[in-house]
Amino acid sequence: MGRIIHLTDNNTEGSYIDDGVLDILKIANVGNLRDNPDLLVFPYSLAESNDSIGDLPILNTSHHNYDKDGKCLSLKVHTGNLMGFIGMNETSVSIHSRFTHKNKQGVADDEGKDFFLYYMLQKVLSINLLDLKHTTNKEDKALDFLLFLFPVLLKKALSQGLYKEYQHRYYDDAKVKGTVDISRFIRNDIPFKGRVSYKLREYSYDNSVTQLIRHTIEYIMQNPIGAEILRNDQETIDNVAQIVMVTPSYDRHGRERVLNENRKPKVHPYFLNYQMLQQLCVRILKHESLKYGRSEDKVYGILFDAAWLWEEYLNTVLSKIGFTHPRNKEGKGGIRMFANPTDEDSFDSNGRRIYPDFYREDYILDAKYKHLNGSVGREDLYQVVSYMYCMDKPYGGYVYPDDSNQKTTRFKLAGKGLEYKGDMGGILSVIPFKIPQKTDNWKDFLQGINQSESKLKESLTPRPLHNNFIPNS
Repeated sequence: MGRIIHLTDNNTEGSYIDDGVLDILKIANVGNLRDNPDLLVFPYSLAESNDSIGDLPILNTSHHNYDKDGKCLSLKVHTGNLMGFIGMNETSVSIHSRFTHKNKQGVADDEGKDFFLYYMLQKVLSINLLDLKHTTNKEDKALDFLLFLFPVLLKKALSQGLYKEYQHRYYDDAKVKGTVDISRFIRNDIPFKGRVSYKLREYSYDNSVTQLIRHTIEYIMQNPIGAEILRNDQETIDNVAQIVMVTPSYDRHGRERVLNENRKPKVHPYFLNYQMLQQLCVRILKHESLKYGRSEDKVYGILFDAAWLWEEYLNTVLSKIGFTHPRNKEGKGGIRMFANPTDEDSFDSNGRRIYPDFYREDYILDAKYKHLNGSVGREDLYQVVSYMYCMDKPYGGYVYPDDSNQKTTRFKLAGKGLEYKGDMGGILSVIPFKIPQKTDNWKDFLQGINQSESKLKESLTPRPLHNNFIPNS
């Protein structure tokens, strides 16, 4: 039985001493996450992450102790913004949200009560589940996450249309259109009965990729939480029905053959969104074999960019109170930095634009997943203040997930360059978003985080600018 190491994001964890140290070192040294087909990283493949998540280290290590032969005996592990599951050989590393449920001693447990991660996934992926009883099954949490992603990637793939490719079809009739199959003709059509055996190369929706998707759907339907996810909304129901309709040759006994046909990703430039779906389907169908038939030094698992999830989750809250969320990677929603672009030698020769995380008529807001604890780094500070000036917004701030009962701090900026409804000046806020951590069940967690959402909306209500300093609230 392999060892499972439980970590939390953005933390320095204790010292590990045993044979698992070597596996941790190998995991930490994985250079490019994209080169590992059994390791899914979300959402880099959708080109939506603001960071180059595929180039981030999974883990960092320090304080190595070696024996006289140079073998590493112990080390400390440092985690960043990646969460999920990663494994190699007999060692599995589970990186929980740092806001996972804590026991009475204040220590993060490993009982699957990572409510905050599940909640963000549900909100961002638009999946509505009434309960999370399935999360108590620690062995299948990785599979749960894979199932969460399936309807999202299916929708994205089908937005490009149904996948079709050339298939060889075999016919035996009098309407010869393709190449005569001599051996079949001799075997089936002599003495001649007016029919000719031939094969025809033609486009078909019933192919190896759609068959792979169909097998995945049938597999997911056997899982209680998976069946609920496939019934989550009408669009998912329609997409599933469409795949079922175009795969009449489906045979549940042909799964291994279909998996072998999908060993290599499809590279058709038009059907680019099918590549990630294809990889996810293979990962779901091979879930058991990956758990119990691991190859030496082969990395496997699923990881999430916590910073991206946090920003996209905030969008589900802030969009309801008038905030716009620009899409930097897609070049959408940017604001021109210079008012009057002139010639090629100007700063604005390329139409330079800025992309704050969120903005409103009166507000610039930056989403930060990392620890802030009431203070902001120099680069983050200058960035928001410059956005406030360029976009003429009197309010700016940072919102971050909090587990230490911090209060909002507000500071009056020097200068008189900003105006809002007759008031001059600007206010910069550092806003903590309280994450419930001592809730024992999903219902209590929902109640707590809904209160935090309401408090965040209230804190973003514009305040008077008359005073030189706005006290903490």
